[in-house]
Amino acid sequence: MTVRTIYSDPHDDLRAALRALCAEFSDDYHRNNGRNRTYPVKSIDALTKGGWLSAMIPEKFGGSGLGLTKASIVMEGTNRCGCNAGHCHGQMYNVGTLLRYGVRRTKISLPSFHCLWRAASAINGVTEPTTGTDTTKINTVAKRVGARYIISGQKVWISRIEHSDLMILLGAQHHWKTSKESPWGYRSLSRSQRSHR
Repeated sequence: MTVRTIYSDPHDDLRAALRALCAEFSDDYHRNNGRNRTYPVKSIDALTKGGWLSAMIPEKFGGSGLGLTKASIVMEGTNRCGCNAGHCHGQMYNVGTLLRYGVRRTKISLPSFHCLWRAASAINGVTEPTTGTDTTKINTVAKRVGARYIISGQKVWISRIEHSDLMILLGAQHHWKTSKESPWGYRSLSRSQRSHR
């Protein structure tokens, strides 16, 4: 006996709309960017302007409010269409970080935040020359002095830095070697939103 199942993907419309947008950029466009090691500015701009990269931002903050599953579908579809989602995935989760931490702590107004994420492409500064991405042994320290932080440390391998407007810098409030507080580093980590030049 053969059992047939009929599966209907509840995200077919989402996938079709993304495919239609990505079809505007040929395989040659993506191959040329890969061959020449150039950033796919036009396709990433189209994804941004179309609201695809705001999938993780709630609608009340001006985003699409699609959630994690649909955000993953956007990244998967971007790769399937020949683009490298590595060029734009940070825009999704970095803006989410700014929303969760930056708006409350910097007291940025929601209209300003809305303008910021629409205009800016943000990156993470995590990797260090001596510890890599092991955040339990991070050497960058963010020391609070008055209303500011003094940052000391080094970051390397910051992808897309030449195409980004903002950096979310990962640093510890206390150095893991000298502080008894939070020996594994997780509770003492702070994210500092910094503009870079």
